[in-house]
Amino acid sequence: MSQAQSRSCGLAPPAVEVTAGRPPEQLRLPGGLWLRRRRSTHAAALNRAVRANLEHLRPWMEWAAEAPSRAQTAELTRAGAAAWEAGTDFMYLAGLDAEPGGVIGALGLHGRIGPGGLEIGYWVAARHVGRGIATAAAGALTEAALALPGITRVEIRCDQANGASAAVPRKLGYRLDRIAEAAVRAPGETGRQLVWVMER
Repeated sequence: MSQAQSRSCGLAPPAVEVTAGRPPEQLRLPGGLWLRRRRSTHAAALNRAVRANLEHLRPWMEWAAEAPSRAQTAELTRAGAAAWEAGTDFMYLAGLDAEPGGVIGALGLHGRIGPGGLEIGYWVAARHVGRGIATAAAGALTEAALALPGITRVEIRCDQANGASAAVPRKLGYRLDRIAEAAVRAPGETGRQLVWVMER
């Protein structure tokens, strides 16, 4: 669960388009794993997934302090769809062919780290942790981001205490650029944020 995903609920996206391009709306990965552009029609499935994983998400996700209502999740998905069209954020849901209609995680490419960059956020459902899903999905999004016009770097940020999240960029060959001070927003955080970077 990366720092970006922990901040991706309830905050307005940047007002400026970060790339003139758009990433693929669907990415198919080995093992029947897929990533799809998050749409308003996915609100109910996303809400069920978040509510089923609150205890798993709460240590690292500020927005997981309370269970979201279906209306809140619907508003979140509408905002995400608008951000995609505006070219500021690109939100995805993860699923498996073996679980039709289900959501096993959420990911995003966020345009909040300045010109030329996108930040990847992610979380995976508790019962699917340890299967390489976050790594495969973040790897696919890294490639998609670096293929976009004007994007030359991708970052993944996570709290120093979040070893599972930090393992993802490490496995993908990201470089640990720095450890930055950050506000503590969730119970498991230390306020020391690892900033991982991959450049084109």
